[in-house]
Amino acid sequence: MACEHQFREDLYYRINVIEIAIPCLEERRDDIPLLANHFCSRMAGEPFFLYDRTHRELLLYTKGQRRIATYILESYDKAAFLTAGALGKITQVSESTVVRFAAELGYDGYPAMQRALQEMVLNRLTSVQRIEVTDERLGEQDVVSTILQADMDRLRHTNEHLDREAFSGAVEALLQARCIYVLGVRSSAALASSLSYYLHYMFENVRLITTPSTSEVFEQLVRISPQDAVIGISFPRYSTATGKALQYCREAGAQVIALTDSETAPIARSAHYLLTAKSDMVSLVDSLVAPMSVVNALIGALTSRRKHETAQTLERLEQVWDQYHVYEKVHI
Repeated sequence: MACEHQFREDLYYRINVIEIAIPCLEERRDDIPLLANHFCSRMAGEPFFLYDRTHRELLLYTKGQRRIATYILESYDKAAFLTAGALGKITQVSESTVVRFAAELGYDGYPAMQRALQEMVLNRLTSVQRIEVTDERLGEQDVVSTILQADMDRLRHTNEHLDREAFSGAVEALLQARCIYVLGVRSSAALASSLSYYLHYMFENVRLITTPSTSEVFEQLVRISPQDAVIGISFPRYSTATGKALQYCREAGAQVIALTDSETAPIARSAHYLLTAKSDMVSLVDSLVAPMSVVNALIGALTSRRKHETAQTLERLEQVWDQYHVYEKVHI
């Protein structure tokens, strides 16, 4: 039996050989978008189906649809955050034409196509691009009303789509953990700090990690064990440190909880329990209103399960606060 990777070259001429000629890409231009889609998906870990199909079928569209497709291909970072009406105005077509274009691509309405575009580009936008996109989105609108309404929509979406089974599993994992690690860096550090602050009222061993240094993150996680749990929080622009850290924790046997914006987020693949909260760009940063509500829900669920321990801790703290005059007393 021949060993693997070893082949007698003299036998090559004794067997039937079929030559398969593969033309160069110059002769098969239709394959270029497919190859680009394949390699981009591998590198980014995100679906490029929309961009790919729009490019491949450009010549099959009507005149109006071609204008929409061309604008998306050339300015996808801006198109992802436009309403159907705004996109129609820019491309000089009706809003209904934009909606039909989304259906032509196989999406269940324009919002579905918009979400696909946003997932593709959200983590690619630089800070400068975010400012430009925000300026175009808000235009002359009332900033306060626009952003507050958008946050209410994100809360509604999160409530409808949050996996309740994963949420319950996350609560149980935290309750059973010997030590709880809370990890969130950069814009997610505020969420991690808030969660950690209240967990200290309920659990004795809680460790907060908010350093943006990858090496320091691993230094603080090096003793994590299968008896521990970690909750990692990451929203666009995703921190590579958080993704690498959660992968390490999973390989170490710890229970991994991930709080992020979608199932395609980098930290999702390492999670035993995935909690998603809607987080779209509103300005220089993403809105963290819905993620903060999920953090509040975790705190509420854990408090109800550890009422006695929490009450004891707070009673002792009240005595200390009174003794050392930590808070001003308001007399009514």
